[in-house]
Amino acid sequence: MDSSRSAQRAVIQFLRAEGEHVSQIYRRMKEVYGEQSLARCTIIRWCQRYEAGRVNFKDLPHPGQAHVVTNSATILAVDELIRQNRRITTRGIAVELSISKGTVHHIIHKKLGYGEACAQWVPKHLSDNPKTTRMGICLTQQFLH
Repeated sequence: MDSSRSAQRAVIQFLRAEGEHVSQIYRRMKEVYGEQSLARCTIIRWCQRYEAGRVNFKDLPHPGQAHVVTNSATILAVDELIRQNRRITTRGIAVELSISKGTVHHIIHKKLGYGEACAQWVPKHLSDNPKTTRMGICLTQQFLH
């Protein structure tokens, strides 16, 4: 059984169109969905919305700043700044590109996969050659001690 919010909203819309009372809708939803059921106040709110003429049961876009800054051009610009100066700070990148520090942090860590080591930006995941080199050095050190 699909207990997602949008599926439950569709059920509420259907039952309200049939003329069911809000309390009856809540009881039926609780029987079918159990603990996954929407709260009573949420069901009341959605019933009011449907009575006011709303036909869509999906979420509307929320207000706020859109993530239009995180595009490929910005990601490439951040990567280029890091490659030019591995010791550059997120604040320095933000000032240079006129974007927020949070966006810079998201691009560096999530999009580019960099981590900070010894105050320098380095890739979090090594390729096969550096892994093999490090493994060889570790094994050599282990046999020496």
